Amino acid sequence: MGRFGRSRVSAGLDIGSGFVKIVVIDHSKPEPEIVQIATSPLVPDAIVEGEIMDPVLVADTVRALAEGAGIKKMDVVAAVGGHDVIVKRIPMDRMAEEEASQVIRWEAEQHVPFDMESVQLDFQILDPDGDGPQMSVLLVAAKRELIENRLALLADAGLGPTVIDVDAFALHNAFERNYPEAMQGLVALVNIGHETTNLNLLADGVPVLVRDVPFGSRRLREALQREQGLTAEQAESVIQGKDTSVDVHAFVGDRVDELAVGIERAVAFVVSQTGLSLLGRVYVCGGGARVPGMVDALGSRLGVRAEVANPVQRIAVRPEVLEGLALDEFAPMLMLPVGLALRLPR
Repeated sequence: MGRFGRSRVSAGLDIGSGFVKIVVIDHSKPEPEIVQIATSPLVPDAIVEGEIMDPVLVADTVRALAEGAGIKKMDVVAAVGGHDVIVKRIPMDRMAEEEASQVIRWEAEQHVPFDMESVQLDFQILDPDGDGPQMSVLLVAAKRELIENRLALLADAGLGPTVIDVDAFALHNAFERNYPEAMQGLVALVNIGHETTNLNLLADGVPVLVRDVPFGSRRLREALQREQGLTAEQAESVIQGKDTSVDVHAFVGDRVDELAVGIERAVAFVVSQTGLSLLGRVYVCGGGARVPGMVDALGSRLGVRAEVANPVQRIAVRPEVLEGLALDEFAPMLMLPVGLALRLPR
């Protein structure tokens, strides 16, 4: 297990469109502690709309990052997401979990637009102690090809996964750990990535809707290039707040509507289906949360309080991890790998 010996550690690996990120957490103490954070940018267009265009390059990047972090042979916790993963809350006749596992494939046929022969299914009963005639079940369906491709990529990088999780659940895992006060009412966890935003609506701490919105920091960069005549590097510098030649706050404010509409539609659907009250608060993470003005513009547009979600708000970080890493700046991008690494090792 590399430099970490035989201690109870787990490594969360997030392969995003813009960056590969690894977070290592030590579980040997009463409270988890982050002992390693490693990141590496990906070559542009190595991953496009969730599809890996250059598997060799991505595998090489993952391998180099893992080896540099001293976890060459460590099992990792990875995840899949995107359009080939469906997460949906469905009603079912109340039954024991073992009985539900026998009929879940038939139930899934009513709700999942995939060939049942080509998917991997999982489920969780959300109200196991209820006594009504029906129960609420969170159904997860992932195309088997997606999982197999992720396993093959990890094998090429010299890594073996202990768990293949779902992006939305890992995000929720880290969020719940850091923001227990947000486990009441209807809140939105908005993970703005390079190409796609993952929206997770939680009702009293339970995921009730997971949806991808085609909006990310790449779209902002390309709009700057197109409208301002900037190079890719100049546009990237603007959205990172390093180049102030463009009023990035006004620019973002003009373009956040697309994301806000996606969130509003999802909230309206949940409210109509559940009778819950309106959205109470928005928490924003991912690389897009670092874009100047993004969080304020989104909150203003939605008419609710919005804040950056910090995945290390209530998780200890070993002091040496902070050397050479501007954690405050990079933290919003770590919600997913932190959530994965919070998984206890086998």
